[in-house]
Amino acid sequence: MDINLLTAAETESLRSLILSSDNIILCCHRSPDGDALGSLLGMAEFLRQQGKVPVAVVPDAYPDFLQWLPGTERIIRYDKHKSFVDGLLASADLVFCLDFNTFSRTDDMADTLAASPAKKVLVDHHLNPDIDTELCVSHPEACSTCELVFRLIWQLGSFDMMTRKCAVPLYCGMMTDTGGFTYNSTRPEIFFIISQLLTKGIDKDKIYRNVYNNYSEWRMRLIGYVLNEKMVVMQEERAAYFVLTRDDLKRFHYIKGDAEGLVNMPLQIKGLRLSISLRQDTEKDNLVWVSTRSVDNFPCNKLAEQYFNGGGHLNAAGGRLECSVEEAEALVRKAVTEFKF
Repeated sequence: MDINLLTAAETESLRSLILSSDNIILCCHRSPDGDALGSLLGMAEFLRQQGKVPVAVVPDAYPDFLQWLPGTERIIRYDKHKSFVDGLLASADLVFCLDFNTFSRTDDMADTLAASPAKKVLVDHHLNPDIDTELCVSHPEACSTCELVFRLIWQLGSFDMMTRKCAVPLYCGMMTDTGGFTYNSTRPEIFFIISQLLTKGIDKDKIYRNVYNNYSEWRMRLIGYVLNEKMVVMQEERAAYFVLTRDDLKRFHYIKGDAEGLVNMPLQIKGLRLSISLRQDTEKDNLVWVSTRSVDNFPCNKLAEQYFNGGGHLNAAGGRLECSVEEAEALVRKAVTEFKF
């Protein structure tokens, strides 16, 4: 199966950029998820196999259930080491921008990243990339950025050198960005890649358990609370939503990642096509995080763009609202009622 992404000239350009660069930085978006972290760690391990010493940087904390991934001990958090990372970016030769399409998605790191004189390579699967790069590998049809990283390694002829430490985070990212291969994962290339990753000795069942069966007791209690007391079902609109306030999160001892996947659960109700979660930020006032999920051809990315200052993919998108949770809930009801496609 042909899974190459680049032209011959682009392939040589990428190879040359890597070979000629001594100071390589890899970065991803704020609040890194499995795909962001997986592509970061997978690409970093690949570069080490090429004799490089890359530095992996994340803007802020990532979920506890991803701490087990190989290589996380090397990650540097920008919010904890701002001056150090600023210096790294100022002297970098090459920066890989992984799983984001615009600098603003790196939050407080955005200005320093944009100002870095380093050549930049973007690898991403979100729409409308807006970064000046030497090479832009943008494929919104891909299931994940981890899929794209694998395909680049494959095209560079380095699959035989791929280690298990590279394969595990790439599989994890593909799995988490498709909800365990339940959406955006019907293309045969995806399962060809999985078959190849399995030859590296990964345990896909253990990876699943490490991600989805690795929560605290309080996460389980939060799920029950959301489904029993917070979920609002709008039967006529075939939609559901729930709101998590700062008080709710404090009550259930929330840590980053505890709300992961909750937005998918209302879609288990027969006939529903859309689910929306609203989560009040635990630190910043008047900031509400929005996650949307849908089934079939309902474009929750268009909904997020139109109402929630966001975007994403057909069946998985997100956004943010700078308002109170009460205002955010009113906007959700308005959006669900008005949105036409």
